[in-house]
Amino acid sequence: MQPEIGLDELQEYDPYELHAAVRNRVIYYLLKRILDIILAAIALILLMPLMSVIAILIKLDSPGPVFYVQERVGVRRRSQNGNSYWQQVLFRCYKFRSMVANADPAIHQAYVKALINNDSQEMALLQGRPTPITKLVNDPRITRLGRFLRKSSLDELPQLINVLKGDMSLVGPRPAIPYEVEQYKPWQRRRLETLPGMTGLWQVTARSTATFDEIIQLDIQYIEQQSLWLDLKILFKTPCVVLTCKGAV
Repeated sequence: MQPEIGLDELQEYDPYELHAAVRNRVIYYLLKRILDIILAAIALILLMPLMSVIAILIKLDSPGPVFYVQERVGVRRRSQNGNSYWQQVLFRCYKFRSMVANADPAIHQAYVKALINNDSQEMALLQGRPTPITKLVNDPRITRLGRFLRKSSLDELPQLINVLKGDMSLVGPRPAIPYEVEQYKPWQRRRLETLPGMTGLWQVTARSTATFDEIIQLDIQYIEQQSLWLDLKILFKTPCVVLTCKGAV
């Protein structure tokens, strides 16, 4: 992972400006973490009745556990020789189960590879038909209730636990699956230079209609422009986008 301020960039700053930039970034991360803890805790308390109902419905809909736990790629901030950088780590990401139990990931792995390589022919083959939606629509592993949970993003509510644990933030790039990251080109790995989030810039702008490169570009744009004001704007827009189901599958 590259330092947050690289050697080339260091030469462009005088010492005062450099220390101010680093200090402002540290303050931002601290305030962002405080905001994450407060809002995630409040949301978990308020949403607990709804989450309990969802858990019951999942058990009634299909056999298997309520939660789907999957390893995702995250990051941790580290410091070395005065420079801060993001170290790639794996963490257990929580979701409400929206697929049949013990689902085979092969079809999703094949689709992710085609998506990253912009292989529209293979994507259409796996989808069953050409579609502007860049998520796997006709996934035979999804349960009846699971389709609704995914379309409404309710399957992601347990990730509030990940936010409290510090694995994720409320706002940031979506947490990637390890076999997805293995396919990344070098420039695409820049999206791993901040904590993954429950919502982000591409979710409130393009959602499932964006190409993979467009998603990465929006994630990088967010990383370069990170601020509490931008985080709050994205958080404010997210419920409106979710309720309209715009670009959702």
